[in-house]
Amino acid sequence: MTADGAVTTAEVAAGKPAGTPATEPLHITNPRLLRALAHPARIAILEHLILDGPATATQCADVAGLSPSACSYHLRALARFGFIEPDPGSAVDGRQRPWRSRVSAISYGDPEASPAALAAERTLTRLVQQGMDEIRDRYHERESQYPSAWRAAAGLGRDVLHVTPAELIEVKARVFAELSRLRRLDPEDRPPGALRVQVVVDMVPWFEPAEAQCLEEAQ
Repeated sequence: MTADGAVTTAEVAAGKPAGTPATEPLHITNPRLLRALAHPARIAILEHLILDGPATATQCADVAGLSPSACSYHLRALARFGFIEPDPGSAVDGRQRPWRSRVSAISYGDPEASPAALAAERTLTRLVQQGMDEIRDRYHERESQYPSAWRAAAGLGRDVLHVTPAELIEVKARVFAELSRLRRLDPEDRPPGALRVQVVVDMVPWFEPAEAQCLEEAQ
């Protein structure tokens, strides 16, 4: 889940039949929905349900680092906003209450966002970034233990582009289309040897706001 990227709004999920996750990232612009997600436990729970669900409150609690009762509170909140729903069909017995995600991924970011929405986006981005940093740091702490083939495949890349806004939008769309092709949330879609990899694509303007304003005025 990244700002204006892949990892998905509740309005879209609500339009899908029960038990049918949206196949495309759910794009959120509503500040209320952004604030509803901006909690470390809720991000961890939703991510777990997308990648490994369905799961019960007890199973989600292990991932989120909460008690089952505290986790149930956050599960109900995610359900209230349309991100998840009960999945009684996957229960092993009548005592279990599994949940499943109604989205396959989440994106957010609105160029015309209000100050309230921008503040909510920044809060959510900070929490998402912390989670991504933790995954990367765990890998580097144990990098020598990984097979050489995976160490060769992993790594950090950086480049500089000189583009127009339209060109950058095109680049972003093509990159995320390719990434979504390989998301393969259903294990049956994965080839032998496929394991989970975090991919972060961050496209950040490397110029001052005044530079863009001067260029627009010149044109």
